Amino acid sequence: MLNLERLRTLDALARHGSVSGAADGLHVTTSAVSQQMAKLEREVGQPLLAKNGRGVRLTDAGRLLAEHAARIISQVERAQAEVEAHRGRAVGEVRIGAFPTAMRGLLPAALTGLRADHPDLRPRVREMEPEESMAAVVRGDLDLALTIDWYNKRMPVPAELVRAHLLDDAADVAVPAGHPLAAAAQVSLSDFAEDEWVSWNEGQFCHEWLVFTLRGTGIEPRITHIAEEHHTQLAFVEAGLGVCVTPRLGRGPVPAGVRLLPVCDTVRRHVYVVWRADADRRPSVRAAVEALRAAALGVVRPSLSDLAG
Repeated sequence: MLNLERLRTLDALARHGSVSGAADGLHVTTSAVSQQMAKLEREVGQPLLAKNGRGVRLTDAGRLLAEHAARIISQVERAQAEVEAHRGRAVGEVRIGAFPTAMRGLLPAALTGLRADHPDLRPRVREMEPEESMAAVVRGDLDLALTIDWYNKRMPVPAELVRAHLLDDAADVAVPAGHPLAAAAQVSLSDFAEDEWVSWNEGQFCHEWLVFTLRGTGIEPRITHIAEEHHTQLAFVEAGLGVCVTPRLGRGPVPAGVRLLPVCDTVRRHVYVVWRADADRRPSVRAAVEALRAAALGVVRPSLSDLAG
């Protein structure tokens, strides 16, 4: 009997073309991928991988089984969707991945709505960056993921996923209270050409967006501090250590020594929910999407009069 998780590993290898790519896509270690493949080779009694320089390639048997693996995984997803659709009720478990500000600003209301409307549905939520959560949906570890685009930079979405827009989230520039522009009614990003910046982790989509956007305004960004959480970034801003871009979704109390300045060419994120196309018929997925849409309509965004902190 072929093991489904090992077939998922083979499918990831076929799609990504390398052990490291498969490991990144599955959010596991390269050692875990190699172990799963070794076990799968023992199960089928044939080599599935062959050395190719410093990497590996699929053997003829590996490619043949990978084609079957893709169909098997898709069929399992369809079977789960059809059984749930036949039941006609949102029951069981639905697994959701969400980035931090959506966890704070969107998920509590959505989960409250789900509990009220579908008491037999058990949501499980994990805080993850959008790239990680989308990969988890592709491999079947999550049912839905909350993800983002920036207004001027799109995040690629795998072809097997469906995407639905939830809301647009404006962002402001946070500056220390003593900054020369602290009293400005509006600013442009180009106004901060000489400032140091506090940014997200290197390699994250939001960090890449910030560098891309600042360079687009003619600024070579001076990113001196890296912090994952927006509250940590604001603490650095309050200490006079730089400026940062801070979205409004999920924004908590702003430190007294920080001023939030609207950007004249509105800086905004587009927030989406994604799920596998072959899960469209699942009542639990549809219920979760509707709850997220309802929560998005009720999101309270700070008015400009509240931005001073």
